[in-house]
Amino acid sequence: VSQSRYAGESSSVALVSASMAQEASMAKTITLWTIDDVAARFSDAAHTSYRLPPVRVQGYASPWMSLARQVPNRYPAPERVYRPMPPEPEAVERMLETMRWVQWLEEEQRHLVWMRAKRYEWHQIGRRFACDRNTAARRWKKAMELIGERLNARLHTLSPDDTLGHA
Repeated sequence: VSQSRYAGESSSVALVSASMAQEASMAKTITLWTIDDVAARFSDAAHTSYRLPPVRVQGYASPWMSLARQVPNRYPAPERVYRPMPPEPEAVERMLETMRWVQWLEEEQRHLVWMRAKRYEWHQIGRRFACDRNTAARRWKKAMELIGERLNARLHTLSPDDTLGHA
């Protein structure tokens, strides 16, 4: 009975050591940021910002709404505004990191990138910036390339252990 138990442990140890070797080789590989990666991160940040709870002024209260709720027959039922579930803390951290990237851009580029992250169509973006949709797409691509270059330059200055967070 004890021999079969030890045989099972040796095979699991071999599996663990093989997975550790694979992780070590992955840690040495640096994945460069592409335009699609940067665009996906901005889209995720826009979605996360939508899921944040609304900002309200603290410290002011009015008893009027509590009185209005006591007499529901006098007022029609208000339409419910459904909000999505709040984002996870990791999503908020990714959003904040992405918002720091925006500081590398000019103001017009920031608006362009954020409008595209919010899934505005190219003709709407072109109308906002008084240009053709193809020109807006080229400017957006240039902004994504600029951010990707800055991120890739940062990757080369970091140690391989610091690059594990890139998805």
